[in-house]
Amino acid sequence: MADDLGRRTTRHAVVIGGSLAGLLAARVLAEHAERVTVVERDRYPEGPEARPGVPQGRHLHVLVAGGQQAFDELLPGFLKELGDLGAPKVGVPEDMVQWQNGRWFRRSAATSHYYSGGRAQLEWLVRRRVLADPRVDVVEGTETVGLTGDSARVRGVRVRERGAGKEVRTLEADLVVDASGRSTKAPDWLAAIGAEPPHEETLDTGLAYSTRVYRGPVEDPHSDALGYYIVPNPTQPYGGVVLPLGDGRHLVTFSGLRGDEPPTEEGAFEEYAKRLPHPVLGEWLSRAEPDSPVYGFRQTSNVRRRYDRPGRRPAGFLATGDALCAFNPIYGQGMAVAALSAVALRRALSDPKRTPTTRAVQRALFDASKQAWDISAGADKKMPGARGDAVRPGPLDKVTGWYLGRVAERAPGDPLVGGAFRAALTLSAPLTAVFAPAVARAVLFGPVAQTPQEPPLRRDA
Repeated sequence: MADDLGRRTTRHAVVIGGSLAGLLAARVLAEHAERVTVVERDRYPEGPEARPGVPQGRHLHVLVAGGQQAFDELLPGFLKELGDLGAPKVGVPEDMVQWQNGRWFRRSAATSHYYSGGRAQLEWLVRRRVLADPRVDVVEGTETVGLTGDSARVRGVRVRERGAGKEVRTLEADLVVDASGRSTKAPDWLAAIGAEPPHEETLDTGLAYSTRVYRGPVEDPHSDALGYYIVPNPTQPYGGVVLPLGDGRHLVTFSGLRGDEPPTEEGAFEEYAKRLPHPVLGEWLSRAEPDSPVYGFRQTSNVRRRYDRPGRRPAGFLATGDALCAFNPIYGQGMAVAALSAVALRRALSDPKRTPTTRAVQRALFDASKQAWDISAGADKKMPGARGDAVRPGPLDKVTGWYLGRVAERAPGDPLVGGAFRAALTLSAPLTAVFAPAVARAVLFGPVAQTPQEPPLRRDA
């Protein structure tokens, strides 16, 4: 690292937060620093188990195609290890019964795949790989309470072991990376050392969801689908999804908006399925057995902290993961963006043509999250009751919205349009994929293809 990230070799880097974004950042920083310390509030479980510091950990997580590529780049062989652990691989649209905007998707050949195993399993695998590096240490059961330094440079973090009466101590560092999640206190810490906190963009639909694990039928004579998905939209705000976890278990999630949140009471949870526009999920539930309590989650707003903008901010401090940009989790982008951000960090720090200044590296991290933000915030701003300063339409929103509306009409029945649409949504291709010449011709001049009138419980022949 050079210039304002240190004209000398970085001796010590500290990462605040030991979840996916923090662990993957530590993996990259170990290539440039003599020592990396991860400061984590929780004490890690021994195996692939949920922990309190990941409040959404019991809910649905998918690793989409763009994230898969990034994980394998950072941790070679990672996808094979994930598959060996039994994480289900779901092909879309082939393996899913999906309803969106009043239409069922054809179950044609898969153009994309995602892994739908539990979050705890994936994080445990990452943790095991990253912490095996002797250059990476972790301080568990310890919370960060502030930064040291001044408005010109951050020089370390102030930490305290969790528990009453514990003393605050300082960890000196040449670089501090905030990966503490959407509830980060870094803006306050920066203000406390005389720096300028970032402007926050917010967009909140009030979406809430509840999740329960079920054991599905071992062999379902009614369907060969691996999962089911009812996608909410501005005129139909209820969502529902069933996805496999492996070993015969499935996660079932229902979502609703502010004022009509899905319940966490067991009987009422299944009753909520009746709000969906078709009974297919309720029918699946009737053939399944509950295997867990019901868990609720309510913190689903989109929040982006604009560290990329000019301001009085210190060198030696970066933000990544949800501490930089947190998305509505329903779009399944968080794990992928954590990995894509780590790849961006690696490339920015290793770029032989550019000096890796704090501002330049932070801009690279911002760019890594931009497409996911555009997708999540772009869809959410159309939902009824959306609040926040990011709700305001941009100058091109009307034209882009009209075109993307035609894309959404054709995606369920047109493999070409659907494939481009999924590539963009799964972050494996830029958003411009839906404007490619062949796709644009189909969108602008092609007819809306016929799609199934009822849930396609069998794959296309």
